[in-house]
Amino acid sequence: MPNMSGLIAVSGATGEIGGRVAQRLAASDARHRLIVRNPEKVREPGAEIALGDFLHLDTMRDALEGADTFFFVSAPESRDRKDIQCRVVEAAAEAGVRRIVYVSFVSAAPDCTFTFGRDHWHTEEAIRASGLDFTFLRDNMYQDVLPLFAGDDGVLRGPASDGRLGAVTRDDVADVAAAVLTQSGHDGETYDVTGPRAFTMHEAADMITEVTGRTVTYRPETLEEAYASRQVFDAEQWELDGWVTSYAAVATGELDIVTDVVERVARHPATDFRDFLAMQ
Repeated sequence: MPNMSGLIAVSGATGEIGGRVAQRLAASDARHRLIVRNPEKVREPGAEIALGDFLHLDTMRDALEGADTFFFVSAPESRDRKDIQCRVVEAAAEAGVRRIVYVSFVSAAPDCTFTFGRDHWHTEEAIRASGLDFTFLRDNMYQDVLPLFAGDDGVLRGPASDGRLGAVTRDDVADVAAAVLTQSGHDGETYDVTGPRAFTMHEAADMITEVTGRTVTYRPETLEEAYASRQVFDAEQWELDGWVTSYAAVATGELDIVTDVVERVARHPATDFRDFLAMQ
């Protein structure tokens, strides 16, 4: 596909996804600007930097001024993330952005099981309503975080039942994003970005044990048990709902999605979870 021209503005540029994408854009010589709240955290020497904060829309309008494409990494989960992100879309349109590439989540819908996924659907709808060109990257759960879900006791616990998930690595997501940002032909597309196969939480625990040497097991919970076991964190209800329903969405099959998007768009095979663990 032909390369795109124009300035690419990257939000979340010091985070896990935005930071990876910034590095790939730098390697490709694509014109880009990093939107950050703390310039000291930027990992790319000599990068063009703009101060921008989703909670202060005037800073976002200034940061996006002159940008053709906005790589929109979703905000951290919060009670009002939907409203925050919809206002960011408005700021992008006011700044004259032509296209938004938004990092969403698989099976995003107004009534999807994963409560945080509903925020993504509302943001997608705001982008569609803005009239801007768009590409949605609906990522599956990240392989990177699965080993972290196991507690100090080595137990992965949650109401995922025997459901399967097509988890993907953050590096593969960044490769897809970099391709979409720098090449034409992706406007109007919604891409489910996944790993090469789906597996259960039982299988995830077995692979972590076999590859890393750390004994990890999966303990299925009911919804009631899942809420009870997380009370120790003293989190607000909206956050507990997100944690618990991330597993519940696995049980319903909403994460049992596997596509060839990584291979088709990034031009390399998607990383298998076992291979990801071996590389850590």
